[in-house]
Amino acid sequence: MKYKIREETPCIVEESANVVSADPLAAVERVRHGLPTGEFDALREMLGLTVEELGRKTGLSVATLSRRRARRQPLDRDHSDRLVRYARLYWLAVDLFEGDEATARAWLKRPAPGLGGETPLDFAETEVGAREVEDLIGRLEHGVYV
Repeated sequence: MKYKIREETPCIVEESANVVSADPLAAVERVRHGLPTGEFDALREMLGLTVEELGRKTGLSVATLSRRRARRQPLDRDHSDRLVRYARLYWLAVDLFEGDEATARAWLKRPAPGLGGETPLDFAETEVGAREVEDLIGRLEHGVYV
């Protein structure tokens, strides 16, 4: 399933791993300048979350998102960075489940014993937590019991 925002620039959350690895300097620059609000919508769809749920996870209020949309302003650097964080985890989970996006989405929302019973999405609300989710995915890929 594709969630394209604009044709000229790939949606960074849609293709997080590919876009960032292909041109990390450009990806960092895009995050620094702020991603368009459409990236929030694409990630929300990918994760199967409501606007409020993803807003809480990224620290972005619905009111701020609405203002930025109305004024056609990009998200700020911190919110953009958090979107890319969640997109990175989404695509790692999709890889873990061999391309099955529905299973990856469900896994991200299910309590994980390896994360103290928290869901991967909740655990990833900080960068430290996101790195731990990445480590958990790596362990699962290699069959390490968690």
